[in-house]
Amino acid sequence: MALLEVENLTTQFSTPDGIVRAVNGISYQIDPGETVGIVGESGSGKSISVLSILQLIPTPPGKVTAGAAWFADQDLLQLGPRAIQRVRGRQISMIFQDPLTALNPVLTLETQLTEAMKVHLGLTQAQARNQAIQLFNQVGIPEAQRRIRQYPHQFSGGMRQRVMIAIALACQPQLLIADEPTTALDVTIQAQVVELIKQLRRDQAMAILWITHDLALLAGLADRILVMYAGQIVEQAPVNRLYKSPRHPYTIGLLASLPRLDSPLVSPHERPQLLAIPGNPPDLIDYPQGCPFAPRCAYALEQCFTKLPPLETLESDHKVACWVKPEVNGPEVNG
Repeated sequence: MALLEVENLTTQFSTPDGIVRAVNGISYQIDPGETVGIVGESGSGKSISVLSILQLIPTPPGKVTAGAAWFADQDLLQLGPRAIQRVRGRQISMIFQDPLTALNPVLTLETQLTEAMKVHLGLTQAQARNQAIQLFNQVGIPEAQRRIRQYPHQFSGGMRQRVMIAIALACQPQLLIADEPTTALDVTIQAQVVELIKQLRRDQAMAILWITHDLALLAGLADRILVMYAGQIVEQAPVNRLYKSPRHPYTIGLLASLPRLDSPLVSPHERPQLLAIPGNPPDLIDYPQGCPFAPRCAYALEQCFTKLPPLETLESDHKVACWVKPEVNGPEVNG
């Protein structure tokens, strides 16, 4: 049985220029203990889709106009303010993209870390503080008893992200949503944070929904990947199958833009050329009638510009929204 099942989620924003169609009827599920990655370029609707599920989009101008998000036999989109608050932080937690803005600069980390435990678990301040110190130790923050009394500005970017992870794990959630948690970090700290979350997943047997624009990051992290473009899921597949045999032109383009360690050098002073996807994403106010990727697609047919392709199942758990479905294997994509 799925832990989270999203059905036909649609989110729009009202602006002076018109209606922005940010998320356009996406459906997917996450099983207990599974790690699912959502990948796509900026503006593809990745973050807005999960913020919609948790009722965290600003309303107005944002509004969920259709769909359902089933979690623990209840539709999260239909819950009232108090009911959804009982879910957020307790059953579903979120690591936000920028810890500097997500943490309150005028409150100590102890105050921010113990709040959820007192509200959701009914702990006393002393109990919550002891638990917070254990969480600091668990996520690799040294001198926990001293540093828990400090403020966010006294921590580096990597350490602030570890604090965010500790806050997200405070109530042992069933689902952890990580919204590009390594974007602002250097590569060494990125690797440490990714390994930390993988270890915590093994220890706590929780499901993870990882949002990123970096397809390479998900290779050793996710069980399954959803590829989003212009507010739609254009391909979803187990991670190995997606890398080995991508079937949507956008996924093929993303993989072609990744550097490969096994690419032969033309000369000692040259590197293999990385391919770029031509053109720009569509205007989400003036949404195209057909496939939103068609103007940038090298495989596009006439019907691609006039008719939106449905998300169809090719084989077990591999779905693609494309009229062409070109067959390109992984090595050829990047060769």
